[in-house]
Amino acid sequence: MTVALTQADFEALARFRQAVRQYLAFAEKGAKAAGLTSQQHQALLAIKAQSYSGTITIGDLANRLLLKSHSAAGLVDRLAANDLVTRETASIDRRVVHLRLTSKGEHVLALLSERNLQELRIISPALETSLNRFEALRED
Repeated sequence: MTVALTQADFEALARFRQAVRQYLAFAEKGAKAAGLTSQQHQALLAIKAQSYSGTITIGDLANRLLLKSHSAAGLVDRLAANDLVTRETASIDRRVVHLRLTSKGEHVLALLSERNLQELRIISPALETSLNRFEALRED
């Protein structure tokens, strides 16, 4: 069943996309100022997020960033070369390599994340309005 979209629906989609792009542009600019690509920033964030519940491998990182394993390995190589990430061989299965942020990686990520959260607080009303509109669509 398709739903006939209204002018308000298209306007909500447009506002949502604009808010998302605004946030992404802000985050990309911050990453660049820190000497990172957006993808490197995303990798640091994924590694940090996983660290609270376990460990992350290059394969896990590839899945989270929607990359092929060899692309994720190259990304990790660049992060390691900049002293942002370390590789640690698993003690049980030496073929498995876990990724961890270095103290420098932790510091850079903390600065970027603080700024990004501030920006999200600014644009969240626009996102919330759009999401509420989308939720109303489901109820119609």
